[in-house]
Amino acid sequence: MSRTASSDSRLLFDLPEGPDFQMETAALKRGIWPVAGTDEAGRGPLAGPVVAAAVVLDPDNIPGGLNDSKQLNAARREALFTLILQSAFVSVASSSSRRIDAIDIRKASLDAMRRAVAGLEVAPKLVLADGRDVPPGLACEGRAVVKGDARSLSIAAASIVAKVMRDRMMARAEDTYPGYGFAIHAGYATEVHRRAITDIGPCRLHRMSFRPLRQD
Repeated sequence: MSRTASSDSRLLFDLPEGPDFQMETAALKRGIWPVAGTDEAGRGPLAGPVVAAAVVLDPDNIPGGLNDSKQLNAARREALFTLILQSAFVSVASSSSRRIDAIDIRKASLDAMRRAVAGLEVAPKLVLADGRDVPPGLACEGRAVVKGDARSLSIAAASIVAKVMRDRMMARAEDTYPGYGFAIHAGYATEVHRRAITDIGPCRLHRMSFRPLRQD
Protein backbone atom coordinates (compact mmCIF):
# COMPACT_ATOMS: atom_id res chain seq x y z
CA MET A 1 0.00 0.00 0.00
CA SER A 2 1.14 3.51 -0.72
CA ARG A 3 2.20 5.50 2.29
CA THR A 4 1.70 8.85 0.62
CA ALA A 5 -1.44 10.77 -0.29
CA SER A 6 -1.56 13.68 -2.70
CA SER A 7 -1.83 16.98 -0.86
CA ASP A 8 -4.96 18.02 -2.73
CA SER A 9 -6.80 14.92 -1.47
CA ARG A 10 -6.20 15.63 2.21
CA LEU A 11 -8.76 17.14 4.52
CA LEU A 12 -7.14 20.46 5.36
CA PHE A 13 -9.12 21.76 8.28
CA ASP A 14 -8.28 22.04 11.95
CA LEU A 15 -10.51 21.12 14.86
CA PRO A 16 -10.36 23.41 17.90
CA GLU A 17 -10.33 20.41 20.20
CA GLY A 18 -9.59 16.75 19.75
CA PRO A 19 -6.75 14.25 19.67
CA ASP A 20 -3.17 15.29 19.06
CA PHE A 21 0.21 13.73 18.32
CA GLN A 22 1.92 14.57 21.61
CA MET A 23 2.35 11.02 22.91
CA GLU A 24 3.70 9.84 19.58
CA THR A 25 6.04 12.82 19.28
CA ALA A 26 7.36 12.28 22.81
CA ALA A 27 8.14 8.67 21.96
CA LEU A 28 9.82 9.66 18.69
CA LYS A 29 12.06 12.14 20.52
CA ARG A 30 13.22 9.28 22.77
CA GLY A 31 14.03 7.15 19.74
CA ILE A 32 10.94 4.98 20.15
CA TRP A 33 9.42 4.48 16.72
CA PRO A 34 7.23 3.20 15.09
CA VAL A 35 4.32 3.94 17.42
CA ALA A 36 0.99 2.24 16.70
CA GLY A 37 -2.44 3.20 17.92
CA THR A 38 -5.07 0.50 18.36
CA ASP A 39 -8.79 0.62 19.06
CA GLU A 40 -11.87 -1.52 18.58
CA ALA A 41 -15.44 -1.10 17.41
CA GLY A 42 -18.40 -3.20 18.44
CA ARG A 43 -18.08 -4.03 22.12
CA GLY A 44 -21.71 -3.25 22.87
CA PRO A 45 -23.86 -4.71 20.06
CA LEU A 46 -26.02 -7.79 20.43
CA ALA A 47 -24.74 -9.21 17.15
CA GLY A 48 -21.66 -9.33 14.98
CA PRO A 49 -17.93 -9.32 15.60
CA VAL A 50 -15.80 -6.93 17.55
CA VAL A 51 -13.35 -5.39 15.09
CA ALA A 52 -9.96 -3.93 16.00
CA ALA A 53 -7.57 -1.83 13.96
CA ALA A 54 -3.95 -0.84 14.44
CA VAL A 55 -2.50 2.20 12.69
CA VAL A 56 1.01 3.65 12.39
CA LEU A 57 0.72 7.20 11.09
CA ASP A 58 3.37 8.96 9.03
CA PRO A 59 4.35 11.99 11.16
CA ASP A 60 4.87 14.01 7.97
CA ASN A 61 1.57 13.04 6.35
CA ILE A 62 -1.23 12.92 8.91
CA PRO A 63 -4.72 13.40 7.45
CA GLY A 64 -6.45 16.48 8.81
CA GLY A 65 -9.63 16.07 10.82
CA LEU A 66 -8.85 12.81 12.62
CA ASN A 67 -11.05 12.40 15.66
CA ASP A 68 -12.84 9.82 17.77
CA SER A 69 -14.99 7.93 15.25
CA LYS A 70 -18.06 8.51 17.43
CA GLN A 71 -17.69 12.26 16.85
CA LEU A 72 -17.78 11.89 13.06
CA ASN A 73 -20.66 11.20 10.72
CA ALA A 74 -20.54 8.26 8.32
CA ALA A 75 -19.47 10.34 5.32
CA ARG A 76 -16.57 11.91 7.21
CA ARG A 77 -15.47 8.52 8.55
CA GLU A 78 -15.46 7.08 5.03
CA ALA A 79 -13.42 10.00 3.68
CA LEU A 80 -10.88 9.74 6.47
CA PHE A 81 -10.77 5.95 6.14
CA THR A 82 -9.57 6.34 2.56
CA LEU A 83 -6.94 8.90 3.54
CA ILE A 84 -5.68 6.73 6.40
CA LEU A 85 -5.23 3.77 4.07
CA GLN A 86 -3.34 5.98 1.62
CA SER A 87 -0.96 7.48 4.17
CA ALA A 88 -0.44 4.99 7.01
CA PHE A 89 0.32 1.40 7.87
CA VAL A 90 -2.98 -0.28 8.77
CA SER A 91 -4.01 -3.71 10.02
CA VAL A 92 -7.42 -5.05 11.01
CA ALA A 93 -8.51 -8.12 13.00
CA SER A 94 -11.79 -9.30 14.47
CA SER A 95 -13.27 -11.68 17.01
CA SER A 96 -16.50 -13.41 16.03
CA SER A 97 -19.66 -13.57 18.09
CA ARG A 98 -18.84 -17.20 18.91
CA ARG A 99 -15.41 -16.16 20.16
CA ILE A 100 -17.01 -13.40 22.23
CA ASP A 101 -19.40 -15.90 23.80
CA ALA A 102 -16.54 -18.29 24.54
CA ILE A 103 -14.09 -15.94 26.25
CA ASP A 104 -16.14 -12.75 26.97
CA ILE A 105 -16.19 -9.43 25.17
CA ARG A 106 -13.28 -7.85 27.04
CA LYS A 107 -10.86 -10.68 26.26
CA ALA A 108 -12.14 -10.96 22.69
CA SER A 109 -11.61 -7.23 22.15
CA LEU A 110 -8.08 -7.27 23.54
CA ASP A 111 -7.21 -10.35 21.50
CA ALA A 112 -8.44 -8.67 18.31
CA MET A 113 -6.33 -5.61 19.15
CA ARG A 114 -3.27 -7.80 19.71
CA ARG A 115 -3.76 -9.54 16.37
CA ALA A 116 -4.30 -6.24 14.57
CA VAL A 117 -0.97 -4.97 15.92
CA ALA A 118 0.75 -8.23 14.97
CA GLY A 119 -0.55 -7.86 11.42
CA LEU A 120 1.11 -4.49 10.77
CA GLU A 121 3.70 -4.38 7.98
CA VAL A 122 6.06 -2.57 10.36
CA ALA A 123 6.83 -3.79 13.86
CA PRO A 124 5.96 -1.06 16.38
CA LYS A 125 8.17 -0.37 19.37
CA LEU A 126 5.26 1.14 21.31
CA VAL A 127 1.52 0.52 21.15
CA LEU A 128 -1.00 3.06 22.42
CA ALA A 129 -4.18 1.12 23.22
CA ASP A 130 -7.53 2.76 23.80
CA GLY A 131 -9.04 1.97 27.18
CA ARG A 132 -7.79 0.77 30.53
CA ASP A 133 -6.04 -2.40 29.40
CA VAL A 134 -2.96 -3.19 27.35
CA PRO A 135 -3.63 -6.15 25.05
CA PRO A 136 -1.75 -9.13 26.47
CA GLY A 137 0.85 -10.79 24.31
CA LEU A 138 2.16 -7.72 22.48
CA ALA A 139 5.67 -8.08 21.09
CA CYS A 140 6.59 -4.59 22.31
CA GLU A 141 5.81 -2.08 25.03
CA GLY A 142 2.15 -1.16 25.38
CA ARG A 143 0.42 1.74 27.07
CA ALA A 144 -3.28 1.94 27.94
CA VAL A 145 -4.78 5.36 27.18
CA VAL A 146 -8.18 6.06 28.72
CA LYS A 147 -10.36 7.87 26.17
CA GLY A 148 -7.45 7.42 23.82
CA ASP A 149 -9.51 8.00 20.69
CA ALA A 150 -10.04 11.57 21.90
CA ARG A 151 -6.39 12.05 22.92
CA SER A 152 -4.13 10.33 20.38
CA LEU A 153 -4.29 10.79 16.62
CA SER A 154 -3.00 7.26 16.10
CA ILE A 155 -5.76 5.80 18.24
CA ALA A 156 -8.34 8.07 16.61
CA ALA A 157 -7.24 6.78 13.20
CA ALA A 158 -7.57 3.20 14.45
CA SER A 159 -11.05 3.93 15.80
CA ILE A 160 -12.14 5.22 12.38
CA VAL A 161 -10.75 2.20 10.53
CA ALA A 162 -12.32 -0.25 12.98
CA LYS A 163 -15.71 1.48 12.83
CA VAL A 164 -15.83 1.68 9.03
CA MET A 165 -14.72 -1.92 8.61
CA ARG A 166 -17.27 -3.21 11.11
CA ASP A 167 -20.10 -1.19 9.59
CA ARG A 168 -19.25 -2.62 6.17
CA MET A 169 -19.18 -6.15 7.56
CA MET A 170 -22.59 -5.71 9.17
CA ALA A 171 -24.03 -4.19 5.98
CA ARG A 172 -22.92 -7.30 4.08
CA ALA A 173 -24.45 -9.49 6.79
CA GLU A 174 -27.84 -8.08 5.85
CA ASP A 175 -27.74 -10.20 2.67
CA THR A 176 -26.99 -13.41 4.56
CA TYR A 177 -29.30 -12.74 7.49
CA PRO A 178 -32.22 -10.65 6.18
CA GLY A 179 -34.90 -9.31 8.45
CA TYR A 180 -32.75 -8.01 11.30
CA GLY A 181 -31.79 -4.65 9.82
CA PHE A 182 -28.05 -5.13 10.34
CA ALA A 183 -27.26 -2.60 7.61
CA ILE A 184 -29.13 0.04 9.61
CA HIS A 185 -28.15 -0.59 13.24
CA ALA A 186 -24.98 -2.72 12.84
CA GLY A 187 -26.19 -5.13 15.51
CA TYR A 188 -26.79 -2.61 18.29
CA ALA A 189 -29.77 -3.06 20.59
CA THR A 190 -32.21 -0.75 18.84
CA GLU A 191 -35.95 -1.22 19.12
CA VAL A 192 -36.06 -2.50 15.54
CA HIS A 193 -33.37 -5.08 16.28
CA ARG A 194 -34.97 -6.26 19.51
CA ARG A 195 -38.31 -6.65 17.77
CA ALA A 196 -36.71 -8.70 15.00
CA ILE A 197 -35.10 -11.02 17.55
CA THR A 198 -38.49 -11.50 19.20
CA ASP A 199 -40.23 -12.14 15.87
CA ILE A 200 -37.74 -14.42 14.09
CA GLY A 201 -35.29 -15.45 16.80
CA PRO A 202 -31.51 -15.03 16.93
CA CYS A 203 -29.12 -15.99 14.13
CA ARG A 204 -25.51 -17.15 14.09
CA LEU A 205 -24.25 -13.58 14.42
CA HIS A 206 -25.97 -12.99 17.75
CA ARG A 207 -23.99 -12.98 20.97
CA MET A 208 -25.85 -15.48 23.10
CA SER A 209 -23.90 -14.44 26.20
CA PHE A 210 -25.41 -10.94 26.02
CA ARG A 211 -28.69 -9.97 27.58
CA PRO A 212 -31.51 -10.24 26.55
CA LEU A 213 -30.29 -13.25 24.53
CA ARG A 214 -28.60 -14.97 27.45
CA GLN A 215 -30.59 -17.69 29.13
CA ASP A 216 -29.85 -17.42 32.87
